[in-house]
Amino acid sequence: MTDEFDALRAALKSAPAADAEARARALALAMTNFDRLHAAGQGTADGPRPTEDRPPRAGFLNGVRSMLKSLGTRPALAATTSIAALAVGLAFLLPLRGPGPLLPVETPAAGAPETPAVTTEAPATAGRSAAAADADAAVAPAESAPADIAPVPPSVPPSAASAEAAEGAASAIAPPEQPMVDEPMVALEATEAARLAAPASPMPSALPAPLPETRVAEPPAQAIPDENTEAYATAKANPVKITAEEPVSTFSTDVDTASYALIRSTLDMGLLPAPEQVRIEEMVNYFPYSYPAPDAGQAFRPTIAVMPTPWNPGTSLVTIGLQGALPAVADRPPLNLVFLVDTSGSMEDPRKLGLLKQSLALLLPELRAEDQVAIVAYAGSAGEVLPPTPAGEGDRILAALDNLSAGGATAGAEGIELAYRIAAEMAGEGEVSRVLLATDGDFNVGLSDPAGLEAFIARKRDEGVYLSVLGFGRGNLDDATMQALAQNGNGTAAYIDTLSEARKVLVDQLTGALFPIADDVKVQVEWNPARIAEYRLIGYETRALRREDFNNDRIDAGEIGAGLQVTAIYEVTPVGSEAVLNDPLRYGTAADQGAGPDEMGFLRLRWKDPGAETSQLIEMPITGAEPATTDTRFAAAIAGFGQLLQGSPYLGKWGWNGAIALALANRGEDPFGYRIEAVNLMRLADSLAR
Repeated sequence: MTDEFDALRAALKSAPAADAEARARALALAMTNFDRLHAAGQGTADGPRPTEDRPPRAGFLNGVRSMLKSLGTRPALAATTSIAALAVGLAFLLPLRGPGPLLPVETPAAGAPETPAVTTEAPATAGRSAAAADADAAVAPAESAPADIAPVPPSVPPSAASAEAAEGAASAIAPPEQPMVDEPMVALEATEAARLAAPASPMPSALPAPLPETRVAEPPAQAIPDENTEAYATAKANPVKITAEEPVSTFSTDVDTASYALIRSTLDMGLLPAPEQVRIEEMVNYFPYSYPAPDAGQAFRPTIAVMPTPWNPGTSLVTIGLQGALPAVADRPPLNLVFLVDTSGSMEDPRKLGLLKQSLALLLPELRAEDQVAIVAYAGSAGEVLPPTPAGEGDRILAALDNLSAGGATAGAEGIELAYRIAAEMAGEGEVSRVLLATDGDFNVGLSDPAGLEAFIARKRDEGVYLSVLGFGRGNLDDATMQALAQNGNGTAAYIDTLSEARKVLVDQLTGALFPIADDVKVQVEWNPARIAEYRLIGYETRALRREDFNNDRIDAGEIGAGLQVTAIYEVTPVGSEAVLNDPLRYGTAADQGAGPDEMGFLRLRWKDPGAETSQLIEMPITGAEPATTDTRFAAAIAGFGQLLQGSPYLGKWGWNGAIALALANRGEDPFGYRIEAVNLMRLADSLAR
């Protein structure tokens, strides 16, 4: 193509010098061609700007006139010939792209750097100024103009030799029948055009790096960064056990709810949760149930219900519910609360430190004047932000919270040590001291190692200072560490993804979270092999205890706070059912080892009063005659929800429609909307799973 341009250049150089008359003719020709081409431009021109003080020389046409008037004869001829050359060049280049949609971005080869995907198509002039659009119209290719617009011949042709050379050059650079498209350049132009056309969208601040600017869709409320370091406390799902071989099941209670909130957060991002995010007992225990209140003087009361299994008609579900007592609020002891706030660089996000501040502010009005609050922050090094302050001085406490900012490395262990030291100094006779750790979990857990920190927290637990953990944010959430710290600290673990969740945890359930009524609560069920061939506990994998741990008062277990509930569900298979998964024993039958035929099993509960050394025991039979309720059927729907997310092999053909129908039919009283929210999450998961 170099030869053709050389020929054109030679033709242009051979043009004779123009005089004043030629200058006038050239100017008239340029204006005539411009007006015709401008009238043939594509699309609708932008209207005049809504202002009356527009400069008199604004606009492309006036600019051209002013420029040409200021030119002399030779510059004018040079300008017109340059315009002609530009028009010829654009006539060759622009048809290669054509007037239609932009070409898609080519998929990069393996190992090549990725190019942000263009999620919308936009014309090349999208987002550009009116002047730029005018300029495009002035040099539009001939094929985009109406058919009756033709190039205007010069009124005074040059010499025969120069005209012949120019004609040859023009024909030499005519577009070929099969144009060669510069695809990388077209892809780059497509990306840039889409970027200019895309409306500005707020970027989710949870991301450490911005999304590509070409993205048009509204971003999710929260997103997991590409470099995801999240870790979860999970274990392999409980298997089916043969009653004749292992009739006793023992586990520690759990009132945590973090897993359910994490699942909700993940689904709201348009993703199905990973199986390791799912702890079914925390999903079931997220919801309040109307269990009967305990008798006066009792810490809690057990309730049993039996119903056919929705996903397996050959088995039954046995639900065990524990309702904790709710002492009068006026009778509770003074509270010493230490906010231990993670202010490391990873917390620099409105959905982390920002939401954390809002959440703790919701808690303050629930405290009484005699309660005390202190604030410790840690990032690089730990420090006391607010000394012990009466809860009645809310403005002072809120001001200290507002002054917190994120930055620096993380020294979590140092912060925990300082928080415990301040909590011990605040403690008085008969008072309750608590450390409330608020973090994304991305911190150095060592005193020397994670086990050392857990042992330290366990020692402080024995001294009467408990630790609860609130998780914030996504991407580097260390759920596993937070669960371990809360369990060793005799506290609860919750995940805060919205301000509504903060209210549920820190307002509606504040008394239960901070004031325990029973420590080291253990559950043990002995199944009767004469009636039950097999069983499995749904959930509680991380809370399993050995059989001998039940009677050992030195073994730590879960706590139940004032007014809180615990729900556990077993799926059991009766003897003789077609749903039995295991072959019978060759030597002896289950009936030979059984107790009385009137009992499915026997329930034992063991717990300590807070601060006590010796446990108490409750025992009661499971007869199978205990009726199911709306609450226990809804709990079964949530258990099915969790198993669907885990991909459980025990559900058969039962799927999302069954879970949704069961939950809707047993929604019951739902004053806070928790249950209908669960139904909508099931619907969302169903759509994402397809």
